[in-house]
Amino acid sequence: MKRREFLTLPASCMGGVLLYTLAREPIRVQAQQGTVRVPLRFFTAGEARTVVAACERIFPADDSGPGATEAAVVVYIDRQLAGPYGRDQYRYTKAPFVESLAEHGYQARATPREICREGLRQLAGFAELPPDRQDERLHAIEATQFFQMLRHHTIEGMFCDPLHGGNAGMIGWQLIGYPGPLMSYREQIGKQDGTAWKRKPVSLSDLLGHPIAGWEEER
Repeated sequence: MKRREFLTLPASCMGGVLLYTLAREPIRVQAQQGTVRVPLRFFTAGEARTVVAACERIFPADDSGPGATEAAVVVYIDRQLAGPYGRDQYRYTKAPFVESLAEHGYQARATPREICREGLRQLAGFAELPPDRQDERLHAIEATQFFQMLRHHTIEGMFCDPLHGGNAGMIGWQLIGYPGPLMSYREQIGKQDGTAWKRKPVSLSDLLGHPIAGWEEER
C-alpha cells in the first residue's frame, strides 16, 4: 500500500474547505490559527510545494485581494488530477494523435496526469527560488501544454465552488463579488430601495444544507 503524503498549509487558507478522511468521510476545515496537514491524493509533498509556488506566481495575492495560496488552489488541482479528469476518463483517447487546429482542442496522447508530472520535473527546485527567478522559469515554459493547463487550473481553483477543494472560504467569489449559484433573487425584489446590494457568497452546500461531493470523487 502506498504511503499517503501530506502538504502543510496555513490553517487560515483552509477555511470552509471540505476534506475527506481515509475512510472517505467528509470533514469541513474551518479557519483557525496554525497549520493544517492536507492529505494529498495525486501529488507528492514536493510536487505540491512546487504547484503552490507556481500558482502563487500565476495568481498572486496583492493589495486588491488574496491569491492562489489563500484559496487553496493546490487542493483543487490535486483532486482533479486524482479523479476521472486526471486519467482522461471522459476524453476520446484513440489514435491518430495529430497536431490540429486550436478550436479542436487538445489532441495528443498524454493524460493530464502525465502532462503535469512531466512539467513538474522541469520545475525541479522551483519552490526554493526567489520570485523573480520563478517568473523567469515560468516565462520559459509558458508556451507548453503543461503551463497552459496549470494556468487554467489555477483560475478554476480560484473561482470554483468550494466543494471542489479550491476557493477556500469563498474568497475568490468575494474578490469578484459573485454571490454563489443562486437560481433566483425573487425574495429581494422591492427590498433595496434603490441602494446597492451585495450579498455574502453562499456555496451549493450552503444552499442545500449538507456536503456535496464533486465529480472528482467518482471512482
